[in-house]
Amino acid sequence: MPTEHDLRHHGDAEVRDDGARLTDLAVNVRADTPPGWLRERIAGSLSGLAAYPDGRAARAAVAERHGLPVERVLLTAGAAEAFVLLARAAKVRRPVVVHPQFTEPEAALRDAGHSVDRVLLREADGFRLDPAAVPEEADLVVIGNPTNPTSVLHPAGAVARLARPGRLLVVDEAFMDAVPGEREALAGRTDVPGLVVLRSLTKTWGLAGLRIGYVLAAPETIAELERAQPLWPVSAPALAAAQACVEPAALAEAGHAAHRIAADRAHLVAGLSGLAGSGLRVVTPAEGPFVLVRVPEAAGVRRRLRAGGYAVRRGDTFPGLDEQWLRVAVRDRATVDGFLEALRSVLN
Repeated sequence: MPTEHDLRHHGDAEVRDDGARLTDLAVNVRADTPPGWLRERIAGSLSGLAAYPDGRAARAAVAERHGLPVERVLLTAGAAEAFVLLARAAKVRRPVVVHPQFTEPEAALRDAGHSVDRVLLREADGFRLDPAAVPEEADLVVIGNPTNPTSVLHPAGAVARLARPGRLLVVDEAFMDAVPGEREALAGRTDVPGLVVLRSLTKTWGLAGLRIGYVLAAPETIAELERAQPLWPVSAPALAAAQACVEPAALAEAGHAAHRIAADRAHLVAGLSGLAGSGLRVVTPAEGPFVLVRVPEAAGVRRRLRAGGYAVRRGDTFPGLDEQWLRVAVRDRATVDGFLEALRSVLN
């Protein structure tokens, strides 16, 4: 299947170069991070940079956080590396990606020589998952939960129904820790055949520049992915961050942040919904730290917002979406109020 979307476009492109001066609602990294205590933990690791990284303690800490043996955990240089490892190591014949979603999994599969089929969720269905839409013969299925960019949180039961003997079910839970209580999470489950869960620590903790994430899967899958990794793939500072971010105090802080994000998101959605008279539509219910909106002439709206000092993420690079879509990151109320005022002016 030829690809007509720019699968390599990501939100950070909106705030590079001349975009650095803009108020950033394009990138999904939490704005008030990393916290001071985490910066101190990372800085404390710098004295040991002469030694090769030893990931055993961080791996054990992640395993304990999810109640799993260490053989079911693999630390990676962000979730993006995990997608590349899966694409290179998995011996599959018919991979399927459920869209709209984060485009890096499909890009990695294509780069590894795979022919990728797409299942496109429909706006008319609220971009909700219908497990029956995924072909039975698919031997690798990728889905995000909550999904970027739709902000849809699929029921764990519906996602688990995608599992089959002989199929890898890859669930990208990069934003699950932004969901209060992490409801609908599959991380830590061992009863779902072929389940591979990807987690990122870069979004909630503001560590996109450090690159740290992990994979949870059956021991044989982890071993296969580990063989595809280079030596010492995760740096010592990233390992220190991983260990710190899964400690009980950090998990409690992330839980509080998830509730704060939910409240800020509700404020953003209410403000956007008030612009329905201008033709704007918000995808609801939104459960991630971002919302997806459809608006007439979205490309022009995005350009005028940039002129007004705000960056939002274009949506037409996601398969299943077109040039009418924009993704907006959740920010604090003061930032959201300023953005809504600018958007109202643009639409009028």
